[in-house]
Amino acid sequence: MKQYHIVSRIAIYLLAAVMIVYGAIHLLKPHDLVVYIPDYIPGGVLWVHVVGVAFILGGISFILNRWVKMAGYLLAILLFVFVIVIHLPNYLNAGNAETQAMALINILNDTAIAGFALHLAAGAHHQKLHLEDSD
Repeated sequence: MKQYHIVSRIAIYLLAAVMIVYGAIHLLKPHDLVVYIPDYIPGGVLWVHVVGVAFILGGISFILNRWVKMAGYLLAILLFVFVIVIHLPNYLNAGNAETQAMALINILNDTAIAGFALHLAAGAHHQKLHLEDSD
C-alpha cells in the first residue's frame, strides 16, 4: 500500500498546483477573465478575484491536507456552477465552431477537475501520507 499513498499524494499535489496556477491567473489577469462573467451577475471583476482566492486556498488546503473534505466539495460546486452558468451558455450560443470547441473543452476540463475534487472530498480521511499497510 505504500505506492498507493505516494501516487495518491502526487496526484493531489498536481491538482493543487493546477488550482494555484489558475488562482494566480485570476488574480494577475482579472480583466482578461471578466469578459466570461455573464452580464446579469453583478460584481464584475470582484468575482474574478474571489474565484482566484478560492482556487489558491483550495490548492493550499490540498497540499497541507487540512479541510480537504470542505475544500473538495466547495471546489466541485464552484466548477459545476461554472459549467452551468458560463461554459454551457458559451457552448450553446457560440458564434463559430472554434468558440464552441473551446467552450466544450472548458466544460470537460471543469467537469473532470470537479470529479477529482469530489473524489478527494469523499475520501478525505485517507489523504494523510501513511506508509503503514492500513487504509
